[in-house]
Amino acid sequence: MKPAITHYLHHDDTLPQTQLRKLGLIYSSYRFVLSTFFMLMGYVTAQANDNISLPSFLQQTALSFYILLSLILLGLFYVVHKKMQRQLAFGLVLDVVILSLLLYTAGAPDLQLTMLYMVVVAASFMLLNASQAFIVTLLAIIFVIYQQFFYAIANSMNLANLGNALLMSVSFLAVGFLSWSISQRLMQLEKVAAGQAKEVERLNVINQEVITQMANGVIVIDKQRVVLANLAAHQLLSLSYNFSVSVPLPNLSSNTSHARNNNHTELLDNFEQQLRKQHAQLLEACLSVAEGQSCTFAYDLPAVANASIFGKLRVQIVPLKDDSKLIMLEDLRREQANAQQLKLASLGQLTASIAHEIRNPLAAISQASQLLMEDVTETEERNAADDNIDNNYELYKMIFSQTKRVNRIIEDVLKLSRQQAANQQSIVLAEWMPTFLENYFQGHDVFLRVNAQPTISFDTHQLEQVLINLINNGLRYSSYAHPHAYVEIEIYCADNDVIIDVLDDGAGVSTESLEHLFNPFFTTDQKGTGLGLYLSQAFCEANQTRLLYIPEHKKTCFRLIAPSVGSSKNIMNER
Repeated sequence: MKPAITHYLHHDDTLPQTQLRKLGLIYSSYRFVLSTFFMLMGYVTAQANDNISLPSFLQQTALSFYILLSLILLGLFYVVHKKMQRQLAFGLVLDVVILSLLLYTAGAPDLQLTMLYMVVVAASFMLLNASQAFIVTLLAIIFVIYQQFFYAIANSMNLANLGNALLMSVSFLAVGFLSWSISQRLMQLEKVAAGQAKEVERLNVINQEVITQMANGVIVIDKQRVVLANLAAHQLLSLSYNFSVSVPLPNLSSNTSHARNNNHTELLDNFEQQLRKQHAQLLEACLSVAEGQSCTFAYDLPAVANASIFGKLRVQIVPLKDDSKLIMLEDLRREQANAQQLKLASLGQLTASIAHEIRNPLAAISQASQLLMEDVTETEERNAADDNIDNNYELYKMIFSQTKRVNRIIEDVLKLSRQQAANQQSIVLAEWMPTFLENYFQGHDVFLRVNAQPTISFDTHQLEQVLINLINNGLRYSSYAHPHAYVEIEIYCADNDVIIDVLDDGAGVSTESLEHLFNPFFTTDQKGTGLGLYLSQAFCEANQTRLLYIPEHKKTCFRLIAPSVGSSKNIMNER
């Protein structure tokens, strides 16, 4: 990284360009006013005193030339922003020459004019580099000493005049040294200020990037107005974000900073309007918290925000030192997924040991029932008229079917107990779903409608298990209601979420069963194990996805809501 000061300084021993231009304009204005004052005072003094003649031709020419050049140099500072040092050096040399001509035409040493040299010397050390300022100072000293020496010879030698000239020369050097010291101190302070400004901007960029990458929503409210909101806040609250408005990174340029502030203001005004319209209850709850008080509560996302989104947010309000409020929005889906992982881990340890203990005697019972069924079949062939044999066969058949059902339950429980952390991969649903249906449901009426090209992050094996359970349930319950069983799968996007709807024309879920729908071992089908939906929901939550039953849909609808991968990067807007 280049030093912060190199962008601002034209030379190492001069002031920054902005300061140099400002002081140059002040000194150029001073020069023009001084030249005009000299010309006017010459005529005013001559008219007030009849004995004093008008300015000589040389004085008039010098002053007119001085006024003209002063005006030109002043105008150049408003037009030309480069090579200011050359303009300043030329102007300061011009000041020395004109003051020397005025001293020469005055006809006698003039202490007032001589003192004006000190202003020129001080300005040269403030506006020029050290070598140029020293040349201007030596030029002033030479002219002053020559003028005093010339008059000392013309009017007989006067040591007092020579002493005054030498003393004034030393004064020039002293003023020059003090001016140079002050200018160096100003440059050091400017370097420190520029470095600190650059560091502040760098930290500001880092802070913005940190807030941008946060998964939690961040909102800052000051005096009933939203002054900061990151993109995660838009996403969690399902508020639209105008990505066409570019927000440049922080820049020390005033024009860029002004444009950035305008964009931030526009984005935040839009965010605040949507927040007041769609989440008025949340905003009122945040504003009602007294200053200096912290508060944490759960907020239910309203259905009007997005018909496909259901869930809760944890809202934490933290007071800041400037009486503003920091509002943190956290999606409880991640916490629920972590809790589900802990629940599954503890449940898996328990069920694994139980399942293994049950499976061994169950296998013996199943094998014995099969042997008995074979024995009954052979006996039946010898004595087909014996009714007791038929009854025994039915009982053995019942034992065999029930042991198979218990075995399926044990397999599901073992599958749950062996569940590992999800190995999430990016899945392009428009490409993955047709292949999945062809592999598992070829010959079944499963219709796919893809209305978008979304990508989700999911464990492919677990997603297969979820969809197999849901589609099999749909085909089964649809066959109970209609002779022709079929299932529809619809994929589309809603804001930053991907929606997968599994639809069938079955009877649906009754109101009484909704509360227990995803509980383990709950089923409305006598042939079911009651673990399909429970396992499916567990797999979904392990992949930060929600599995919901949508009772409002005109068909039986189970909906998967997964975060979209590859959505636009978070952009923090700030006012």
